[in-house]
Amino acid sequence: MTAREFPLPYADADLTGQVALVTGATSGLGHRFAQTLAAAGASVVAAGRRAERLDELVALINGRGHTAASVVLDVTDADQIVNAVDVAEAAFGTVTILVNNAGIPDAQRATKMSVEFVDKVLDTNVRAPFLLSCEVAKRLIKAEKPGRIVNISSTGSFSYSGDGAALYSISKAAVNRITEALSVEWAKFNINVNAIAPGAFSSEMMDGMVERLGDFTKYTPRKRMGDPAQLDSTLLFLCSPASEFITGTVVRADDGQGAK
Repeated sequence: MTAREFPLPYADADLTGQVALVTGATSGLGHRFAQTLAAAGASVVAAGRRAERLDELVALINGRGHTAASVVLDVTDADQIVNAVDVAEAAFGTVTILVNNAGIPDAQRATKMSVEFVDKVLDTNVRAPFLLSCEVAKRLIKAEKPGRIVNISSTGSFSYSGDGAALYSISKAAVNRITEALSVEWAKFNINVNAIAPGAFSSEMMDGMVERLGDFTKYTPRKRMGDPAQLDSTLLFLCSPASEFITGTVVRADDGQGAK
């Protein structure tokens, strides 16, 4: 599939004065999310495990006249989660936008998984966004500031085809429930918690799925895969004042791929 060119940002939004922390920013959706939020005026802290890629991303964003910094983060390490928020605060101030994007697939039959791998998937896809959301919310509440938390789920959270990704589906269903439950708990603090559930979008993770399953886009309604830029408008809406009345919502952005 030939990638389409999309301008930055894809939708109008003014996030000037906001501080955004984006996990899993070294590739795929997170890489685009960091650029999009910076282009809309936010000061962005890109987090991920690969320092060299983070440096390249920060140079790209700053080179466009926007504002970014980075922090190396393994989201399965609770101490590193606290440190990442510390680094973001030291760089730009209280984090007011959090995008919990880091995640891993399982790509294995449930009965074939080791306990260690089960723990890794759940620690990355469930424990990490919960802990990071709580860390950011705790500081927002103390600072008496409103905030926006956007969790990246998946259309796989709503159904499972039996192709060897059961735990991924389960973990993303948990992300949806984290979104709903925390939105209720933090509503009185003006912290909105929402999620985006993408379908098939071009990314390193999706490349692995295509290699394993073959080109499945021919079975989708529009026979195509999404470009990460096509999530810009949804992301910016959920991070902007325009979505003030929207919290506890999971937005499906799947091009009809999950429709039954």
